[in-house]
Amino acid sequence: MSLELPKRFRRVAFGGLMVTALFVLSGCSQEQKDQIKRLAMPVSATEEGPHTFDLWMWSWLAAIVTGVVVWGLIFYAAFRYRRRSEADIPVQTRYNLPIEIFYTIAPVMMVIVFFYFTVDTQNKVLHTSAHPDQNVTVVGQQWSWTFNYNLKHSDKSDGGYVEDGDGQVVHEGGTTADRPTLWLVKDKSVTFFLDSPDVIHSFWVPGFLFKMDVVPGRNNHFTLTPNRSGTFEGRCAELCGVYHSRMLFNVKVVDQAAYDAHLQQLADQGNTGPALGASQTDRTPGLESDESTGGE
Repeated sequence: MSLELPKRFRRVAFGGLMVTALFVLSGCSQEQKDQIKRLAMPVSATEEGPHTFDLWMWSWLAAIVTGVVVWGLIFYAAFRYRRRSEADIPVQTRYNLPIEIFYTIAPVMMVIVFFYFTVDTQNKVLHTSAHPDQNVTVVGQQWSWTFNYNLKHSDKSDGGYVEDGDGQVVHEGGTTADRPTLWLVKDKSVTFFLDSPDVIHSFWVPGFLFKMDVVPGRNNHFTLTPNRSGTFEGRCAELCGVYHSRMLFNVKVVDQAAYDAHLQQLADQGNTGPALGASQTDRTPGLESDESTGGE
């Protein structure tokens, strides 16, 4: 008995699939269509973001090509060597040396190629500028964030933090109920220094196409340059406790005048000096957003 489907049935099935696909796509908004084209990757808001985006798109292309080749070979073998009758038994090949060599060499080559481009992209997005326009020390604590402006990690062997010399150190924090806002200047490079007084967090701004872990006792840092004004969402990407999902913050990318005015406002409010731990912020980063710790 032949297992081959009638041609009419196959045509109807193919036509139904195409109609369904067109119907689904027609219901998408322009924004959704753009997201589909970017394969769900946000629009980059930094100069370094396109490097990550290119790696993302080429990785998908490689995965699609690999899938087409593998599935093509599977369907070819299933169709070409199918059983055509009860008496006709296909040749039972125990092994195929050329195919086995291909299945061994191809994955190794793919891993080498992926490794090379991943390291190349990593070197481009993890660079640290020796003289950035801004320095911001980010403190992630259970369960909110504190941003210290004009504060950088010391280059000396004893570690610690020092003023960057370009302005007064000011800070601002938030709570799970009142998320803080990180202010940056458009087209100005900024080096982030990440610190945590408790557990591991992860500093993630999806619009920057970048994230990095915030590890207690480890000086993780990186430099980027925002190139698009606007407000962006940030969050913790590392499971850090009960209220991890509420560890959110905003990012405002503005011009230099607005940035300077905001830092002056923080200084006028008394938010001066570094705040490197939960006990040093002006409000407890938890559910009790109205309680004050009498921060230093």
